Amino acid sequence: MLLRTLALVIFPAAAAAQVAQGPANADFTPAFENQTRAPALPETPVRTEVFATGLDGPWGIDALPSGQFLVTEIGGDMRIINADGSVTRPLSGLPEVAVGGQGGLLDVNVSPDFANDRMVFWTYAKDVRGGAVTAAASGALQADGSLTDVRDIFVQDPAVRGGRHFGSRVVPLADGSVFVTTGDRGEGDRGDLVQDMASTVGKVVRVTRDGTPFAGNPFIGRDGHDLIWSSGHRNVQGAALDAQGNLWTVEHGPRGGDELNRPEAGVNYGWPVVSYGINYRGSDVGQGMPRASGFAEPVYYWDPVIAPSGMAFYDGSYALWRGDLLIASLNPGGLVRLKLENGRVVGEERIQTELGRLRDVEVLPDGSVLVIGDAGDATRIIPQ
Repeated sequence: MLLRTLALVIFPAAAAAQVAQGPANADFTPAFENQTRAPALPETPVRTEVFATGLDGPWGIDALPSGQFLVTEIGGDMRIINADGSVTRPLSGLPEVAVGGQGGLLDVNVSPDFANDRMVFWTYAKDVRGGAVTAAASGALQADGSLTDVRDIFVQDPAVRGGRHFGSRVVPLADGSVFVTTGDRGEGDRGDLVQDMASTVGKVVRVTRDGTPFAGNPFIGRDGHDLIWSSGHRNVQGAALDAQGNLWTVEHGPRGGDELNRPEAGVNYGWPVVSYGINYRGSDVGQGMPRASGFAEPVYYWDPVIAPSGMAFYDGSYALWRGDLLIASLNPGGLVRLKLENGRVVGEERIQTELGRLRDVEVLPDGSVLVIGDAGDATRIIPQ
């Protein structure tokens, strides 16, 4: 590996032990205190109960006002989980989905005004000329289980061959705009498309509901793609709004370097020029540096990784978790809870790792949390 030339930064000893997680893959020094390996939070006593079974590769979930849930299956189906845990037949009206590798039917999220507009948003892998892309679509959910007025509101550009790193989450806002997160499509080692501002590969984009650029996007009227909100992302598989309406994301790093970010307009988060991880083959990412001028620091990073997926801010009735960030983990599995103060992480907890690979998390009105995972179940986690 290349010689490290960064100055050593010494922080006061943590007031509590760190979460047990094994040795780091890289030897980088964090930029500020608690940027990684924050003190372990007291263990929360929880119990779990299976809510629904028989799902085939569930990937995204969101609540409907009726007490039901929309859930996607990566193989191309979207279903409703009823309030009693029963699962409906697939909804009709979805576009053709490119299934293969990490691609398929991905996230789902309902409109903030669903009770009036019936709008649903989802992301999926789409075959186009030259390869596959991440796409986001919208449609109106009808009482008969069909989606109507279906249309793409975003199609990633350019297409890339291969089946990796599609992202992707979709977050509709009350102002009529929609965030869509993308991945680098496995092109990260070269970085050409991720750092190319004419490309929507490795970006967070923001569009209106009809697919036009959001008026606050930084590249409107400048060189660069007018759908881009932020850039330099590897594979953003988690996104959520905090209580103030700010977007937060989590993305997969290589070996080490999973990141929590709060993407801001026009900001570049550095992949693959800088990273707190290393490549899977053991070589350096970029020039072997975790930071450089012109690139934003992550709010938090993990090494070794948690392989983050969906996430949500906890706004339920359990007071000790209120305002905390819950992140579904694929490896080692379970939930990761982060406590935030003034935009920084001050503590971390690992919850129910025995649940295995989790894909998404939803906070329920009764204060419990519903998670879905590769085992095909939807499980309630109930803090005690």
